[in-house]
Amino acid sequence: MDGARPSPDRHGARRLQAGERVLLVDQRGRRYLVELVPGGSFHTHSGIVHHDGVIGLLDGSTLSATTGRRFVALRPTLADVVLKMPRGAQVIYPKDLGAILLAADVGPGLRVLEAGVGSGALSLAMLRAGAEVIGYEVRADFAKQAQANVAAFLGESTRYRVEVRDVYQGISDEGLDRVVLDLPEPWRALPHARTALRSGGILLAYLPSISQVATLRSALEHAGFGLAETSELLRRTWHFEARSVRPDHRMVAHTGFLTTARRLVAGEAQLSSAR
Repeated sequence: MDGARPSPDRHGARRLQAGERVLLVDQRGRRYLVELVPGGSFHTHSGIVHHDGVIGLLDGSTLSATTGRRFVALRPTLADVVLKMPRGAQVIYPKDLGAILLAADVGPGLRVLEAGVGSGALSLAMLRAGAEVIGYEVRADFAKQAQANVAAFLGESTRYRVEVRDVYQGISDEGLDRVVLDLPEPWRALPHARTALRSGGILLAYLPSISQVATLRSALEHAGFGLAETSELLRRTWHFEARSVRPDHRMVAHTGFLTTARRLVAGEAQLSSAR
């Protein structure tokens, strides 16, 4: 994390401070992401929560709204922020963010090009994993929102740069370790990605429809990539109440397909996955 964090007390706990984003959870489990401002207040049908009553509390404290209803105040997780942060574009769901980090093998010190940054959810995940992220985004308003969301959660980072540009027109950076594409036609970026990626580097594309995936997989076979693989994740939570133990009625099922491939040395035999 590049931004300053509150100093811990002698027990190692950090009290909530003004300027932080906190998660307020009511008695029904509803979650609200709030930035603490001295003298500010958060209005909900469950009552008003005064920010001054939250500032200075320990992470995980319980407090009362003006109606007497109880809230728990917590520092938000990355998943909380992704689902509640301001956005222009649809965000990638947390279940897919974790899978992308593993599938693309994103880790400390790696240089990653992310094309189609949207609201910055994937940027946040990759920066938290220690990568250096270069973002390409065709919409200036999306680029601005992504940078604001990253700064609000991680602080200003020297490992994050967003450019308003079209990856279909080319990639100026070279020697990249990873290229991650959240675009409707990623196959159009393959020639540029191959040039920009180092040998053995990983390309990952996130797509909503299987017809898009089919077009991409066909293009990968002729673009110098191999070991292609496509997958999707379905997440189902469970309900526990007394003796009633069952799957929840609602689940986060299909959100997108993840396709990965490795950049192979020119002239080498292309390998394809049987999966």
